[in-house]
Amino acid sequence: MTPAAIALDSERIRELFDLRRNPLGGVFEGNPYPAWHRLRESGPLHEGTAGRLIGFQGPETFFGLPEPERPHFSAFDFATCDEIVRNPDVFRMSPPDPDPEKARFLESSMLTMDGERHRRYRTLVQPSFGPDRMPWWTKNWIRPTVDALIDSFEANGRADLNVEFCAAIPTLTICGSFGISVDDALDIRAAVTNAGQGEGVGRLAEVLRPIIEARRAEPQDDLISVLVRAEITDDQGDTQVLSDPDILAFSWLLLAAGSGTTWKQMGITLVAMLECPEWIEAVRKDASVLNAVVEEAARWEATDPTFGRYAHQDVTLCGVDIPKGAVVHPCYGAANRDPGRWERPDEFDPGRSPRTNLAFGRGAHVCMGKNLARTEIATAVTALIERLPDLRLDSSAEPPRIIGLYERGATAVPVVWG
Repeated sequence: MTPAAIALDSERIRELFDLRRNPLGGVFEGNPYPAWHRLRESGPLHEGTAGRLIGFQGPETFFGLPEPERPHFSAFDFATCDEIVRNPDVFRMSPPDPDPEKARFLESSMLTMDGERHRRYRTLVQPSFGPDRMPWWTKNWIRPTVDALIDSFEANGRADLNVEFCAAIPTLTICGSFGISVDDALDIRAAVTNAGQGEGVGRLAEVLRPIIEARRAEPQDDLISVLVRAEITDDQGDTQVLSDPDILAFSWLLLAAGSGTTWKQMGITLVAMLECPEWIEAVRKDASVLNAVVEEAARWEATDPTFGRYAHQDVTLCGVDIPKGAVVHPCYGAANRDPGRWERPDEFDPGRSPRTNLAFGRGAHVCMGKNLARTEIATAVTALIERLPDLRLDSSAEPPRIIGLYERGATAVPVVWG
C-alpha cells in the first residue's frame, strides 16, 4: 500500500468508527470520574462493575463482561489496581473454568494466554514492537499514511480529525504491515461492527491466508514475514514455526486492538491539546515536549478505562472476600486519577512530574503495542503541527466531548487552520 493509493470514504469511516453509533461506548455520554472518585473515597474495592456501580444500565460488553453468572468486583485506587495486574498467579486473563466451546479460543489468543505459554508467544513477537523498531514502523507505514491523509484535506482549511485522520491511521498502519488493502481492512471492520467478532475473524482469515502462504514462499519487509519465520519451543522442547492459526490469532488481536484503541487515544490527545493550545505552541517550539503530552493525555483520559481479570483462587483483597471464578475489574481510569498519587488528578497537565500510570496496563499483560501507539500518536500530532498553521478548534462546530464507558473517545475533533 503506497501513500498515493490511500483513498477513504469518510462516511464509511464515520459509520464504522463513530463512538456515537457504537453500543460499547456511545450510549454513555456522562463523565464517570466524579462517581468513581466517590467510590474510591468509600473504599478501594467494591462489589459490582465499574458501570453498574455508577448507575449505568446500558449494555456492558468488554473484556470480562457481561459474564452475568459470575460475581464482579471493581477496584478504583492505583495501589489496588496495580496489585491486581501484577499478580498473574491469582488474577488471570482467562477464567479457571472456561466454557468448553470458548476454551480453544482462549488458548489461541495471546491476550487470554497466561503463564509460560503466554511468555513464550509474547517473546516471539515483542521485538517487532520494541522502541528500536519504531523507526521501521514510522518510515514504512506511519509517516507515509499520516502525510497522505493530510494531503487529502489540507487545502480545505477545516476537517473533523477524528474521522478524516485519527480513525484511519492505526487501521492503515497495521494493514500495511500485513500487506492487506484498505478496502479489505474496512470490510473486516464492517464484519465486526455488523455481525460480531466471529464474522470479522472469518473475513480476516479469508484475506490473510494467501498473504501468509506468499510470505512463507518469499518473505518481505513486513510483519507477516516476521511471523512466518518465527520459531517457538513447546513444552516438550521441540521447536516449530508458528502455524497459520497462530499467525491469524495474533493478527486478529493486533488489528482489533490497534484499530480500536489508538485512534481514540489520538483523538483524546488532540482534544486535550486543542482545549489547552499553549501545549500546541510548546510542542511547536520544542518537539521533545510531545512525549510528556502523549503520556499525560493517556493518564488523564485512558480510552479503555477498565480491563477485567479472573480470580483463580479464593482471595481476600482490601478486606473483601473474592471467590474463585469471579471477575475483578481494575479501573485504570479511576486509578490514573487517584489523588493519593497525583495532585490535581482531573487536570490535563503535561508539565507535572512523570509517574507510571495504567493507561497501557502493567505486568505480564502490559499492552504489547504501547510503543507503536505512542509513536503513531506522536507522529500524527507532529505532522499536523508542522503542516497546518494556527491549528485550532472550529468555533462554529459543536465542541468535542469525550464519551463512552468501556471504550472512551471523542465525539469529533473539528478544527480549522490558516
